[in-house]
Amino acid sequence: MAGFILVYTRAFAEGDRIRFGDTEGFVTEKSLLVTRIRTLENILVSVPNSALLSNNIINYSALIREQQMPVILKTTITLGYDVPWRLVHETMIAAADATSYILKEPRPEVWQTSLDDFYVSYQIRAHTLHPEVMMATYSELHQNLQDYCNQAGIEILSPHYGAMRDGNQTTIPTDYLPASYKAPPWNFALVFYPAGRTLPGRWTAPG
Repeated sequence: MAGFILVYTRAFAEGDRIRFGDTEGFVTEKSLLVTRIRTLENILVSVPNSALLSNNIINYSALIREQQMPVILKTTITLGYDVPWRLVHETMIAAADATSYILKEPRPEVWQTSLDDFYVSYQIRAHTLHPEVMMATYSELHQNLQDYCNQAGIEILSPHYGAMRDGNQTTIPTDYLPASYKAPPWNFALVFYPAGRTLPGRWTAPG
């Protein structure tokens, strides 16, 4: 019965990339009793159809096969408020355009998904018709984001680390820095208080 229901609902077809529970991979065989899935690690998993019916099935391939509607890939980086957001958008879109299997149309988009205390979250959303190489596409996209951000002088780092350091050292690889680059000096300031003045913490400046 479970096999007939799966056929009727058109949940997936052979060759589709699907995920249910902790299992993700490609459907290699579909029968009335069992479905066989080759995982991303090339492990063959045989799943009773009754188990599939009791889980939500995510199908990455169905809309592409039936309607030529691409899958959206998305990944997020966080940057400080000092980085111009228009530059971030331009850089992230250029990185997506340079990535294999990502479509030029529809255009990649950048969404600012949150404004937190110390940083802004930027999410790149790009389209692909090739979910079968999704992990490799993500990996190349991440590589391009690193390269293009470095070329644009954008440091991808933890805002907490950025808040703790003085800023005299950069995390951008030296290959991306101009030959004339010099690290800025440390910044510090001397503050003088009048003798006898009560300071924060009820400490009195000596006379």
